[in-house]
Amino acid sequence: MPEDAQNRFEATRPHPARVYDCLLDGKDNYPVDQEVADELARRWPEIRLGTQENRAWMHRVVRRLAGEQGVRQFLDIGTGIPTSPNLHEIAQDIAPAARVVYVDNDPVVLAHAQALLTPVSAAGTTSYVQADLRDPAAVLASEEVRSTLDFSKPIGLTLVAIMHFLEDAEDPYDVVATLVDALPTGSYVALSHACGDAAPASAAEAAVFYRERGVSAPVVPRSVAGIERFFDGLELLDPGVVPVNRWDEDPERRLDEDVWFFGGLGRKHRTS
Repeated sequence: MPEDAQNRFEATRPHPARVYDCLLDGKDNYPVDQEVADELARRWPEIRLGTQENRAWMHRVVRRLAGEQGVRQFLDIGTGIPTSPNLHEIAQDIAPAARVVYVDNDPVVLAHAQALLTPVSAAGTTSYVQADLRDPAAVLASEEVRSTLDFSKPIGLTLVAIMHFLEDAEDPYDVVATLVDALPTGSYVALSHACGDAAPASAAEAAVFYRERGVSAPVVPRSVAGIERFFDGLELLDPGVVPVNRWDEDPERRLDEDVWFFGGLGRKHRTS
């Protein structure tokens, strides 16, 4: 398809990465994406708060890893359209020489990847891999991952609101286990996930609408126990798997209600 025709097609078809960008009040979306985001929010009023709190959780967990835990390299899988501040901006603000690899299988994200490849400082490194999470071996074997990250030193693996797009038949736990097995001792895994235990009744109606609009693969909310299972073999750090707004929360900013994204941080103690 010619580039101008492809652009026209994309502008008339809602896209999950751009809908998510809308919910984050981003700028990289079309009216068709805004319509879907607005309708989702009408049917499920909590969705904007959930996505925004999930983004804020990512900021906090990266600050903790780059600061308190001293992590200097990150592998972010399921990156999505860059919304500033993005992961590398946070990490390199704390540690200017931090190295970050972004991974996504989405051609729309690829079109925005140039924005991801601009380090905050001359000492930092960022790179981008066009690859599918469902094939973790290919992600790990990619030239960008191997040339950017040093697998003899701790790595922060971030899986932010991505694993719920894998159905049980796609072996999501095996996918994460493969990634964790490759990480060196002292590495960390930060993961957030839609939680079926916490989603309000309005979420089901919104999910049906989302699928009928053909926006995305099915979202598979999992229980708290199901989310904790992703951390098998890791030390799950306090406060465990909790609503993202309750994880390492800012005491100056408390929410009365919990959100339906749950997140946790695990540490690897030995090489598998």
